[in-house]
Formats: sequence, structure tokens, C-alpha cells
Amino acid sequence: MGEFFAEIKVRINETRGALQSAQAVGDEFLIDTHTSELEDLYRIAARNGIDCA
Repeated sequence: MGEFFAEIKVRINETRGALQSAQAVGDEFLIDTHTSELEDLYRIAARNGIDCA
């Protein structure tokens, strides 16, 4: 579980950064894409007992 936990945290952090970049330039398509990806990652984390708050 340690490797999975680390990977999900990395993916969430990378996606948050990408979302912030998309927001900074006002790219609505990328904002929607990264928001959806974050929602999916949070859902996966929650199903596996990982708190990402």
C-alpha cells in the first residue's frame, strides 16, 4: 500500500499544479479536464482508505 499511497499523492499534487496553471491562463478546457481528473483521483484514494484532504 505504501507505493500506491505515494503514487496517488504524487498524481494529485501534479494535477493540482496543472489545474492552477490552467486557471492562471484561463484555459477552460484544461480546467475542466484537470478538475475531472482530480475528482477521479480523490475517488480512487477514498475507496482505498487514503485521506487526501
